[in-house]
Amino acid sequence: MTHPQTLGLSASFGFGDRIGNATPGHVEAMRRAGGAIQPIFPQQSIREMTRTDRTPESVMQDAIIGMKEADWQGQTGADADHLKTPDDVDVTMQVGFTFFTIDPSEHVDQQADDYDEPTLQEAFRAVADQITWMNAYRGQSIALLTGTTIILDETACVRAAVKYGRAINEAVKLSDHIRMRSDESGQSFEIELSVDETEQPTTLAEHYIIADQCIQRGMKLVSLAPRFIGDFEKGVDYKGDVAALETSLADHAAISDLLGPYKLSLHSGSDKLSMYAALARTTNGRFHVKTAGTSYLEALRVVAQHDEPLFRQIIEFARKCYDIDKATYHVSATLDSAPPPQEVSDVHVLEQQYLECWDDVPAGKGFSAPGRQILHCTFGSVLTNGELSTGIHRVLDAYPDTYREILADHFTRHLEALHAGMSSSHHAPRVSVF
Repeated sequence: MTHPQTLGLSASFGFGDRIGNATPGHVEAMRRAGGAIQPIFPQQSIREMTRTDRTPESVMQDAIIGMKEADWQGQTGADADHLKTPDDVDVTMQVGFTFFTIDPSEHVDQQADDYDEPTLQEAFRAVADQITWMNAYRGQSIALLTGTTIILDETACVRAAVKYGRAINEAVKLSDHIRMRSDESGQSFEIELSVDETEQPTTLAEHYIIADQCIQRGMKLVSLAPRFIGDFEKGVDYKGDVAALETSLADHAAISDLLGPYKLSLHSGSDKLSMYAALARTTNGRFHVKTAGTSYLEALRVVAQHDEPLFRQIIEFARKCYDIDKATYHVSATLDSAPPPQEVSDVHVLEQQYLECWDDVPAGKGFSAPGRQILHCTFGSVLTNGELSTGIHRVLDAYPDTYREILADHFTRHLEALHAGMSSSHHAPRVSVF
């Protein structure tokens, strides 16, 4: 079945593909892992499309062709990721995307958590005329089934209004536009709301107010991506206390039970294997994991194995672009954290430094090589460089079985880690009510 569907509350996994020929490997991983997780094969953000000179049509068609080549007979969703404008919605819905990720991050006050009381009150006065919900929450306390109580005191409500008030309004406007376009076209849809692109974690009070407001105002919310505690850097494993994260995830999941239900979504989910079981367990299998750049990185592994000079050329080029290209990504790697390619004679060692091999990773862990972040952030520059892009496509076209096998191995490990958490949860996964 290659026609994208809405997947509702089923556990789901998004496979990003920045080149356009990864879907057969994604399909093979789904087959090997089995289980109850549903795939989203067509997935790309408008930002990624711009950086790779792709279009919504090409993203959709590449995924459909890949599913047909691999004889995929199951369902798939289709994620139009990080949408910010009505035009973003229109061009993606027109070609059949069904899962619309709203990203109102440009309207979030990123400094709100650090404001002292006078500054906070001044900032609130600037948005007060846009906030109609303060009295509905002020003074409430919400007891969660985890035993945690959310206290919505004056400060918590004011800070939520300052930080997210405009973002909630903009998200609802875009949700209304999606619903209008759906009514006109007959296209089915579901919505994910992304509020994860902040320096500070999303508090339980903020999660409660954001979700409650969006649902009350008509958003067809199937998934919410908060900013969780710890660090979710691109291309490497989770950095933080997994036990503390599991406690926090349980509280966030309890809010989604209370207000929805809706799924909890993990963005920057690539290679975060150490915390997958906690996510699956605390949500009782009601989650979405979104990966994007890891399939591109695994394509470079194919290059490393079959065209060493090209691999070295890509690394050298990426190092020149990294300090500029990393500006829109949460990463900590520096150029000093991985050696220049000319200083490493053994290509296997170079692959370890920039991609890392599973054999070098402790059991149950994701990747940690800083060089992965250098290659991850520079995908747009590499893929729009005619010589390098042509070379990558040439290698992948010449060795499709290698790419499929590398991807299948890579993502089977991801899916199996999530399945392990699902099997240890207390309840069966919910099914969609949409």
